[in-house]
Amino acid sequence: MFDLVVVGHLAIDSIILPSRQTPFVVLGGSATYVSLVARRLDASVAVVSKVGKDFPDAYRWWLEQERIDLSGVLKQDNAQTTRFELEYSNDLTQRVLRLKGRSPPIAVDDMPLDLRAHIIHVAPIAGEITYEDVEVLKKRAEILSLDPQGLVRSFGENGTVGMAALPDKRILNLIDIYKSSLNEILAVTGASDMETAVMAVHDCGASIVIVTLGADGAAISVEKVIHRVPAYKPEKVIDPTGAGDVFIGAFLAEYSRGEDCSWCSYVGSAAASLATEGIGPTFPIDKDEVYRRTRALYEKEIKP
Repeated sequence: MFDLVVVGHLAIDSIILPSRQTPFVVLGGSATYVSLVARRLDASVAVVSKVGKDFPDAYRWWLEQERIDLSGVLKQDNAQTTRFELEYSNDLTQRVLRLKGRSPPIAVDDMPLDLRAHIIHVAPIAGEITYEDVEVLKKRAEILSLDPQGLVRSFGENGTVGMAALPDKRILNLIDIYKSSLNEILAVTGASDMETAVMAVHDCGASIVIVTLGADGAAISVEKVIHRVPAYKPEKVIDPTGAGDVFIGAFLAEYSRGEDCSWCSYVGSAAASLATEGIGPTFPIDKDEVYRRTRALYEKEIKP
């Protein structure tokens, strides 16, 4: 029984930043960011994923050194790993995302039979998870969490990533916790504003809805009451990749211990700020610093 299991493709990312002519090639995918930060906050974590023959052994070694259980990661020698190219604007507020490779979908048969968790976080990045997969995962978790980003992505001929409608809205009826960006929740629900979209997700059954807002922090709605969570301002933003994933990873690590949603959200914001201070998943997530930043935010916003 793990505190947290993350289901979704591990990836290989090429991150193009304005400060550098050549890309950084790093381990990527939501599953990477969520699992790493949750482990740094002392949650027991496993990943269920599928990678190709090109997935570096060094990446697997790194995750195992972090004591992340990878027994549910299947390597297929006749396939390739999901790959993305991320090209950022000069001010790092915009990016162009391109799909460069795609691993096969994660099937029900790929999931370990003994998989059980307090929380399972479903985090597809390239349509690799279906409604039927989530039905199975629902039975193996006390709490089911979803980030639908990989389900609302469309892919052009050259791999350019756009936004599409959610292919099967029934998935929203299965989840307890929902997290996405603002653009994604609008695509998922078809709503024209955040509040309407949040309430639509609640109406499907989710008790907690989180919308990450970049430098503006996040909005978290618990039982249809929306609260704003401020961003912790980092000293310098180097790479914003994965900040939203780090937010939900930290949130779920704390939530698995029974912490209240407000505290979990502030821990998420603090961890996300640290994630922007490194390249890709090499962010300097130190547990003591996460909690120091959390207390600074919490005392400023919550206490009179």
